[in-house]
Amino acid sequence: MTSTFTPDHASALGGPDWLRERRFAAATRAVDEPLPSVDEEVWRYSRIDELDLAGFAPATGESSGSVPSGAAAVLDAITARAGALVVHNGVLVHAELASQWSDRGVQLGRVVDLVGAEDLIGSVATEAHDVFGLLNDAFSVDPVALVVPRGVVVDQPVVVIDWVDQDGIATFPRLIVRIGEDAEAEVLEYKGGGAVRALTVPITELDVAQAGRLRYLDVQLRGPDTWQIGTQVSSVGQDANLVAAQAALGGDYARTRADCKLVGRGASGDLVAVYLGEGSQTLDFRTFQDHAAPDTTSNLLFKGAVGGHSRSVYTGLIRVRPEGRGTNAFQTNRTIKLSEHAWAESVPNLEIENNDVHCSHASTVGPIDEDQRFYLESRGVPPQVAERLVVEGFLFEALSQMPMAEATTAVWREIAQRLARQVEADAADAVTV
Repeated sequence: MTSTFTPDHASALGGPDWLRERRFAAATRAVDEPLPSVDEEVWRYSRIDELDLAGFAPATGESSGSVPSGAAAVLDAITARAGALVVHNGVLVHAELASQWSDRGVQLGRVVDLVGAEDLIGSVATEAHDVFGLLNDAFSVDPVALVVPRGVVVDQPVVVIDWVDQDGIATFPRLIVRIGEDAEAEVLEYKGGGAVRALTVPITELDVAQAGRLRYLDVQLRGPDTWQIGTQVSSVGQDANLVAAQAALGGDYARTRADCKLVGRGASGDLVAVYLGEGSQTLDFRTFQDHAAPDTTSNLLFKGAVGGHSRSVYTGLIRVRPEGRGTNAFQTNRTIKLSEHAWAESVPNLEIENNDVHCSHASTVGPIDEDQRFYLESRGVPPQVAERLVVEGFLFEALSQMPMAEATTAVWREIAQRLARQVEADAADAVTV
């Protein structure tokens, strides 16, 4: 580890004694942990060997205290909301929660300011998978949380924005969402930023108690020179339901590991993603559907496209434990290559330890369907427009399953703009060749 990521730096971030001790212990362990290697299966095909931690300095807690204009624009687009948090370069700069929800016991803000704070961090992400989990524990300046108590149905979305726009910074965002028994909420986590060279290592913990319902959408629009190495861990209780969706469009190298643990009988978890790679960026996804209780259901659908010299990576595992009788688990990843220079890897896996299950996985990587393109062109649609329409139709299946109509509409506009730009660039490249 480098001289900027030390136990002394971690403990200097302050906070209550329990948090300082947690930070110091995690930083001490991180000192002796090497960076992952592409030789490890879960990091295979990644670009982790390009990362030099010495080129970044952890956020110190200093902030302008104001909401950056880009984050303000996101808030302005979602006016009907229950509450919002804005974290700027690792520091919470804005928090709001409508009184109708705070009066009913909903909590939203810094973890250290909430009731039961000490039991929130690590309640779902109980162990670090690698050094990045330890670094998040050690250097997360302002961990934030949403807690919805038993029986409360929050009928407007909660928006959490993480914005990174400082060159050379390393940030470690932490969001915990806890949904009580028979409670319900919808959460948008928006990860944006400027065109800066930065590293961000977010961890999101989603805890859905018995009969709870959570619809969660992660929109990743990091700057083009930013690296993101993220983790999402969820625990779904008896008869509870989780929809965890992500739209991955930004970053230079942007990785998300999603662990969905179905721990109660009758639990269900849907994982959905849309991604679009351009230029030389890499979008990297690792998923784990873990069935640890009987009669559970998971359904994964990841669809994307890569153009230019971009790359996508998907590796997924459905695991059915011995106690997972009656499991229904499905996993589908499909990727379209928009140029001959683009590259995609898709590796689905099954690990079944019970015979009474229904499980399947599907994976495809290939160019645009020529029959569909020919059909459109034969009816007078220009080639570039035909290609864009085919890809939009391909992606719409996954996008239509995402929560939060306002946010997904904005995502759709962004995809359409990027796709139009990319199709034109690829066409120009083909003419040049």
